[in-house]
Amino acid sequence: MGMSTARLPDRLEVRQVDDYRWLIPRQGPMNVDGLVFADRRLMDEIRDDPSLRQVANVACLPGIVGRSIGMPDIHWGYGFAIGGVAAFDPELGGVISPGGVGYDINCGVRLLRTDVSYDELKPRLSRLMDRIERDVPAGVGEGYESAEKTLSTADVRAVLERGAEWAVERGLGIPDDLAHIEAGGRLSSAEPDRVSGRAVERGRAQLGTVGSGNHFIELGCVREIHHQKAAAALGLELGSIAVLIHSGSRGLGHQVCTETLDVMLDAAARYGIDLPDRQLACAPLDSPEGRDYLGAMAAAANFAFANRQVMSQRVREAFASVLDRPWVDLGITLVYDVAHNNAKWETHRVGSEERRLCVHRKGATRAFPPGHPEVPEAYRDIGQPVLIPGDMGRYSYVLVGTERAYAETFGSTCHGAGRRMSRRQAKKSVRGRDLEREFAQRGIEVRSASRATVAEEVPEAYKDVADVVGVVDAAGIGDRVARLDPVGVLKG
Repeated sequence: MGMSTARLPDRLEVRQVDDYRWLIPRQGPMNVDGLVFADRRLMDEIRDDPSLRQVANVACLPGIVGRSIGMPDIHWGYGFAIGGVAAFDPELGGVISPGGVGYDINCGVRLLRTDVSYDELKPRLSRLMDRIERDVPAGVGEGYESAEKTLSTADVRAVLERGAEWAVERGLGIPDDLAHIEAGGRLSSAEPDRVSGRAVERGRAQLGTVGSGNHFIELGCVREIHHQKAAAALGLELGSIAVLIHSGSRGLGHQVCTETLDVMLDAAARYGIDLPDRQLACAPLDSPEGRDYLGAMAAAANFAFANRQVMSQRVREAFASVLDRPWVDLGITLVYDVAHNNAKWETHRVGSEERRLCVHRKGATRAFPPGHPEVPEAYRDIGQPVLIPGDMGRYSYVLVGTERAYAETFGSTCHGAGRRMSRRQAKKSVRGRDLEREFAQRGIEVRSASRATVAEEVPEAYKDVADVVGVVDAAGIGDRVARLDPVGVLKG
């Protein structure tokens, strides 16, 4: 592969722009500036993380426009930093890079609100968590083994085509759910035939399952409201229970990414693309390789939308069983479902022109402003809901998108707290501690496939999401609406 003679300096120049923005000015082979959102304390942590260089690396790719962006939850990832955003213009030779989407294609978060108060649920919380654990498989590779829940190959292909619609058509949800999912729960650009038989096989028993790592189902109590109008529009009331579901396309999406990386590495060499990092393997958006990946990625994204849809219905049914009332009477409605690992065609202003761009969001959440046509009609006055989970011991946040985000970050914001420790470091740090007792003392019912996962996901392994959200709110790339404190968590 041809390599550029220009190199990024060993020590990147980074300039503070204001209290919440840091510029990595164009240097070496960078085609655009980098921009990182952080306060001084978060930047002190980020400076020693390889993610800052990854922001600069992405700025070197062909056809990138605007800036290469890092969010305040940024940390090292494969190719792109997790918390990275970049937009590419096909007319300028822009590329698609699987490293800018991630292995877990269309990983995302959905929020269900309820009319159930914490006080009402508390005596039955343990039973409810047991029921959810029974009905929604969680853990590495976990899936359904019973014949009625393992899909046929034809069913998987239909899921890849239709996304969340497929689930709703089978009674796993209601039509109104689709109006409250990003893209209506279906990317029409999906090409199921681009997804290999091996990927399909991996997905057959995994629809409606959580997975492992940082994926979860979390019951939270609305403890703070920061934006009364938006909270009312979203149906969030103090003291009420809400449910966050965080998962993606499982083994199917992982397989799509794995199979594409070598193809993209060969394509980059063939098209003469200089890669500052092999993990940024890519191909032009209008190339056969680029189109193949976009079609397969969209199909995997549809699997993820359907996966979260099925889990939502299982959770609704668990509430109904334990509280002995129909879930409709419990007011369990879908607030929103938003992805944070994808690449999507969107129209944005670059300079004085509206341009059709492919926006990569890797561990970053879409945050469209009030009035945008892709924001559900019910939220058109307040902006798109943005769901930012924290760690399993502290809190999570609901925000809404802003005009400033649309103008400055291609309508994007952070996606979570961001790791401070590796999984290995986290496990080492908790040796000898009784984690179950610690969470119980905080009033949190924890269920998990393994103790190791809980050890990897302890609160101190993450940045404090309140700090991350504070930067987002102060910088104007998201408006804080409500805080949810966990009371029950199912982990993989």
